[in-house]
Amino acid sequence: MNKVILMGRLTKDPELRYTSANNTAVCSFTLAIDRRFSKPGEERQADFIPVVAWNKLAEFCGKYFQKGRQVAVVGRIQTRTWDDNESKRHYVTEVIADEAYFADSKKNEGTSARPSGSSDEGQVDGFYPVDNDDELPF
Repeated sequence: MNKVILMGRLTKDPELRYTSANNTAVCSFTLAIDRRFSKPGEERQADFIPVVAWNKLAEFCGKYFQKGRQVAVVGRIQTRTWDDNESKRHYVTEVIADEAYFADSKKNEGTSARPSGSSDEGQVDGFYPVDNDDELPF
């Protein structure tokens, strides 16, 4: 089984281009993913994972993703090799995205998900207290 689920921040704006053969959309970007643990006294480290999306997903990523945005990607790992003009062999391992999602909270976008005129008083993780149970739709 070859399945990868990643969540991290884009290191720069995605690069959207189209293949010359059949004009297929392909989008490349790199995710910076913090490692879970760090050694005491050391700065937390990150891994930089190259991701490639194709077709409609590529167009979506190219249009809506931008540097610094936190995203989640579901896909598979793929390795490939090629020889350059000097006959030097190159190897690359990348994630081929099957799905991609925004992982930022709405608060980070500068927009608010709460109703206008409400305050943060009593708020717990995006939920607001309801005074009357009769208002619930279930």
